[in-house]
Amino acid sequence: SKSDIERIEQLCFFLLQNMERYEIVKDIGSGNFGVAKLVRDKSSKELFAVKFIERGQKIDEHVQREIMNHRSLNHPNIIRFKEVLLTATHLAIVMEYAAGGELFDRICSAGRFSEDEARFFFQQLISGVSYCHSLQICHRDLKLENTLLDGSAAPRVKICDFGYSKSGVL
Repeated sequence: SKSDIERIEQLCFFLLQNMERYEIVKDIGSGNFGVAKLVRDKSSKELFAVKFIERGQKIDEHVQREIMNHRSLNHPNIIRFKEVLLTATHLAIVMEYAAGGELFDRICSAGRFSEDEARFFFQQLISGVSYCHSLQICHRDLKLENTLLDGSAAPRVKICDFGYSKSGVL
């Protein structure tokens, strides 16, 4: 609805900042949404993932959902949303970087998981999903490619990509 789009535009206006605070380290992916890059905060040296989405006249419904729903979530099994930035040509969604990559790739390289390893990942996934549902947010696109891993020795599952999410509010 119009008021939702206006809220997103206001959010972007209030968060209007300069990408100069970050330096691009490398490309980390691309898709229908645009491109994702690994960036480093110049002052803190912390790494983040940034999803760059081309700006049009209107903010796409999926982007709107991703921003509104993802920014309200704070859970160890959900990629942390940091901020939205505007560049001259793109909307940039800055979020936690998951150095372990996709769960999909881990399964492909492992061939299969032991029951203990599968349970370890599944319990984390369910914890993140349950948290979302407690806030009336339904992800609606859970798949291995939208399940990332942090870089630790016993990797923590991180749910990402809330573009298809649905909220009781939105």
